[in-house]
Amino acid sequence: MKHALALVFVLLVAGGALYFAQHTKRQDAVNANAVVDMAADWQRDLTRAPMQFTRISDEQETQIGDELARQYESVQPEKSAETRATEQYVNVVGGRVAAHAKRKLNYRFHLIGDDNLINAFALPGGHVFIGQGLLDQMTSEDELAFVLGHELEHIDHYHAIERVQIEAKLKSLNLDIVADMAEIPISLWQAGYSKDQEFEADREGLRIASAAGYSPQGAVMMTETLGKLQREYVIRAETPTDELSQVAIDGLTGYFRSHPLPSERIEQINAVITQDHLTKDQSLKPLHIEYEITSGER
Repeated sequence: MKHALALVFVLLVAGGALYFAQHTKRQDAVNANAVVDMAADWQRDLTRAPMQFTRISDEQETQIGDELARQYESVQPEKSAETRATEQYVNVVGGRVAAHAKRKLNYRFHLIGDDNLINAFALPGGHVFIGQGLLDQMTSEDELAFVLGHELEHIDHYHAIERVQIEAKLKSLNLDIVADMAEIPISLWQAGYSKDQEFEADREGLRIASAAGYSPQGAVMMTETLGKLQREYVIRAETPTDELSQVAIDGLTGYFRSHPLPSERIEQINAVITQDHLTKDQSLKPLHIEYEITSGER
């Protein structure tokens, strides 16, 4: 019965989308990339629809996320005292933002001490990872709050767990068997989501960061920085004084291939700021990344 309902739902969505597409005038440029992106998003959305009829429990999602996070952490090099101290700070900021998420999960935040990792991603059940390379691009705590809020919303809106369910379906994995979790690569989350899901994470991530007391200007600044990186390192491959390594550039190329254009993201962020009557004049909070090492302890 559930499968029949899911099929009917998918057919209705498909019919509605076809009608809307035929009766909506748009001036979008048509090229090979646009067609590929549209096909990929359509395939993901069609696969995603039945997942909403078979939602797993928060408890099972947390167990899956804990195991995926454990496996990922186990292959990372030992964290330095500086990385551990910075990770504590990220957890403080993340905790403030997570308090405003709709789903009350045990959200945890992890710092990957890799200067080349200019990215962040979320795992099901409440785990958020951020690379040192992305943190190095920030000048305010408000930018960090927006990035963490964005990733939180991939969990809050079930994007992350739906991806697990889809992967399990495609690979015939049993989500109750811990060993099967090893078959799900971490790159699955680093690759980004559909355009609509990324926009949703931007909108709601901005809102919960603002609810936590952070300036929406942090979202604008972070997205502008990403736009600058795209122009300087990906499109023209320039190498200014503070040049990035080729590894970082390759990672950024993948990031921008899987996310909406920064210009589109800024346009939406400004629309939300106007719609929600948020003030961009609010003072930005400086980053407070400080640590002390005494006898090997912070």
